[in-house]
Amino acid sequence: MAENKGIMLAKSVQKHAGRAKEKLLQNLGKVDRTADEIFDDHLNNFNRQQTHANKLQKEFNNYIRCIRAVQTASKSLMDAISEIYEPHWSGFDALQAQTGASESLWQDFAHKLGDQVLIPLNTYTGQFPEMKKKIEKRNRKLIDYDGQRHSFQNLQANANKRKDDVKLTKGREQLEEARRTYEILNTELHDELPALYDSRILFLVTNLQTLFATEQLFHNETSKIYSELEAIVDKLATESQRGSNTLRKQATNPIKSSSPVQSPVKPLNNANVNSNYQNQITTNGSSNINSHATTADLPPGVLYRVKATYGYVKEDVDELSFEIGDMIRVIEYDDPEDQEEGWLMGQKEGTNEKGLFPANFTRPI
Repeated sequence: MAENKGIMLAKSVQKHAGRAKEKLLQNLGKVDRTADEIFDDHLNNFNRQQTHANKLQKEFNNYIRCIRAVQTASKSLMDAISEIYEPHWSGFDALQAQTGASESLWQDFAHKLGDQVLIPLNTYTGQFPEMKKKIEKRNRKLIDYDGQRHSFQNLQANANKRKDDVKLTKGREQLEEARRTYEILNTELHDELPALYDSRILFLVTNLQTLFATEQLFHNETSKIYSELEAIVDKLATESQRGSNTLRKQATNPIKSSSPVQSPVKPLNNANVNSNYQNQITTNGSSNINSHATTADLPPGVLYRVKATYGYVKEDVDELSFEIGDMIRVIEYDDPEDQEEGWLMGQKEGTNEKGLFPANFTRPI
């Protein structure tokens, strides 16, 4: 066994030495080399494609690391905000819900980027090392073929003088074997390299579409969360400026406040509030009718219409949210006994949304 290993090692050393000699002679221009311009073009495309793929993989890995770092920082920030926001302040429960939603959104975002973008990218770039090994093997077999070709040419020149047919036959066999081994690999690469190069377009389209769609969804949903958080804090600011003693409706008091305050930072002055209330009268003990409202040409069941002068974010499921400028149709309470001072029942125009809303956030039209 030791003898066999020694023989194999000697052959390997001899083969490497032969390749090194052949390559040196080619570089010095002493012997010719087999040229394949089409393969050279494929190889240039492959090298460029591999460089781009590796750069994309490197930068995206760095991006993922940064996303996870921001995810951790975002959670720490939201935890701190949740901790300092006092439980008796208005919107406490809503703020806790939104900060929790933010954390879940970040987790989902980071997971999708890793699972749906990075893993396919790693699979794509994983093709290049194996292909590169095959190219290197093809190049070695090409040198072997050129070496056998030149050896056989020299053997032919000398054999004409010595008439050594045995060596010529053996040399021809070695040349054919080297040529066949090289051409098999070369033919396979002539097919595989263009196919790999063409695949870059479909991969990039799919991968980038996934990346951009994931980014768009994340930022859209994040925008909604921060919009809700801003509205919560705006309401707290308004109530604070109004000097409210209780910044949050108590769960033990089922009656809604007669002068609710919502999202606008600018507080309502008492004159406007009193004017709104003074213009309300009760008809048949069940409906709030504003004396300044126009009641002609209204759909059945609509008492009058109002326009929102401030935005309002509902705090209970039976309330109605709206933004500045929204048009609301004031309608009868389903149960007249549920009527509360300062609150109206309405339906936002253009939607099916229906609920209670504070009268002093609107004006009659």
